[in-house]
Amino acid sequence: MDDFLIKFFPKVHERKLHAKEDNYCKYDDQLLQLFTSSLYLAALIASFGASKACRIFGRKPTILVASLFFNGGDTKGKAALKKIRGVDNVEDEYEEVKRACEIAKEVKQPFKKLMKRSSVPPLVIGIMLQTFQQMTGINAIMFYAPVLFQTMGFKNDASLLSTVITGTVNVASTFVSIYLVDKIGRRKLLLQACVQMFICQVSIGAILLTHLNTTGTMDKGLAAVVVVLVCLYVMCFAWLWGPLGWLIPSETFPLETRTSGFAFAVNSNILMNFLVAQAFLSMLCHMRAFIFFFFSAWILVMGLFVVLLVLETKGVLIDSIVERVWKQHPVWKKFMDDDGPKSKEMV
Repeated sequence: MDDFLIKFFPKVHERKLHAKEDNYCKYDDQLLQLFTSSLYLAALIASFGASKACRIFGRKPTILVASLFFNGGDTKGKAALKKIRGVDNVEDEYEEVKRACEIAKEVKQPFKKLMKRSSVPPLVIGIMLQTFQQMTGINAIMFYAPVLFQTMGFKNDASLLSTVITGTVNVASTFVSIYLVDKIGRRKLLLQACVQMFICQVSIGAILLTHLNTTGTMDKGLAAVVVVLVCLYVMCFAWLWGPLGWLIPSETFPLETRTSGFAFAVNSNILMNFLVAQAFLSMLCHMRAFIFFFFSAWILVMGLFVVLLVLETKGVLIDSIVERVWKQHPVWKKFMDDDGPKSKEMV
């Protein structure tokens, strides 16, 4: 917004005011990008500390800062499991969960265990899903939606309103994932998302390439179409790649390496988040509309990764994930030890 630019980045504001300035380059400024992306540098370091806190105190107590009042809530734990499964007879599975938690507490060097051969499959899947989350271009669009919409000719208020719309779509669509994920399955949803996001990104790129010149504005009708395409894209990410990028690693990491494994996965997410936020405005300036084709290419790679390497964990119980999932996969079965204790794996 102009008020923000005038106060913090007056040079960017001056460049924006030039009538003949390139539409794609008027916001290109390294300091402005660093301002946007700097938050993730601190988060990058902090996530490893969070991993240790989660291992010592547990994930829920760490999040709620209530560890002193928590790790012995048997009644609540069993009630939660009944609610998740939709049945009352959960005794066997609940005992497996308790045994897995006890095993996890005994692990003193989770990062060392994470380097073992059997930990490679969940580690690769966790890191790559988090990386692909950012390479969809979602945060580039969410961070710089006002810039994008102003580039197409929207005024300040209209571009901010468009950002509110995409944010609302993002939140509302997340609930769709909650309903569908255990009915359709993870892999099918991820692949469907790849198709929808690819179509939206290519369409946006094609419209900008053919109808947005370096100066001037875009036709209002086409600009509205781009806003709709952005909303469809955000919608698809929010109900599929967004939540599933976190859900699937939580189902594939065994408990004894879950917090340390998530530290690597989260760091991958934060690092890519930082890089995309830091580079987007410069990429927009130099690549112009082709930046959307750049992200589209990554979506194709994502789809290929899902087809070849992502496992379906829908409905797989604790004591059968190694036999039913890892050992059935043509690539990941090579990393599984035949004598590995199955009870340590958890969905």
